[in-house]
Amino acid sequence: MDKETIKGALHDAGLSDNEIKIYLALLRVGKSKAGRIAKEAQIDRTSAYDSLKRLLEKGLISYVIEANRKWFQAVNPQRILEFLDEKKEKIENILPDLRSIYKKPEEKHNVTLFFGKKGVKSILQDILRNARENLVLDSSGQFFEKLPYYAPVYVKELEKRKIKVRHIVRKGRDLHPSKTTEIRIFPGILKETTITTNIYAGKIALIIWSEPMEGIIIENKEAYESYKDYFEILWKNAKR
Repeated sequence: MDKETIKGALHDAGLSDNEIKIYLALLRVGKSKAGRIAKEAQIDRTSAYDSLKRLLEKGLISYVIEANRKWFQAVNPQRILEFLDEKKEKIENILPDLRSIYKKPEEKHNVTLFFGKKGVKSILQDILRNARENLVLDSSGQFFEKLPYYAPVYVKELEKRKIKVRHIVRKGRDLHPSKTTEIRIFPGILKETTITTNIYAGKIALIIWSEPMEGIIIENKEAYESYKDYFEILWKNAKR
């Protein structure tokens, strides 16, 4: 797995950029003093000390004292999962209080906008929660390229939840589809776009693979039926 994927996963787990640099440096070099760690991580000592302190609080590193000097070391990486479980437990404990103060919007918005990787992940999670079948138009096949850490998790969830996917894609795209996915190839007359369209559960979700990426969910019965009809026409004319 490449470094950027690892860094992205650690960032999603709640580590800052400097914490990631310090943590990975400690994994590489083993037990070290703060000065060497800062040098290996290529950050200044003040920032290194701050990050070491936060990593200690998270329980991801430890230290021993030898000759009145602190030597830091990473703990077993399994601790990251325990750290995430602790975060989840804290949120679960306060969920009843959050629900009690939550004021549900009186007006239902038909169009919701999302921004960045986390926004796009929110769209994909909505598909997992609500779809029995997802109809996908995707000529660029950028899912695994743009979200390399999250994409395999999403595919496994499609299989676990038995969500059927019919996917029309441009020939030659590397999709890594789920076992519940049936693929057909776009008719040659259609131009390539950087937009993936998902049609599911009365909604249309558009994911724009730009930098930064963006997304839109449209919840409208007439629009949903129109997109679904359009998809069915393409599906009949697409190649197996």
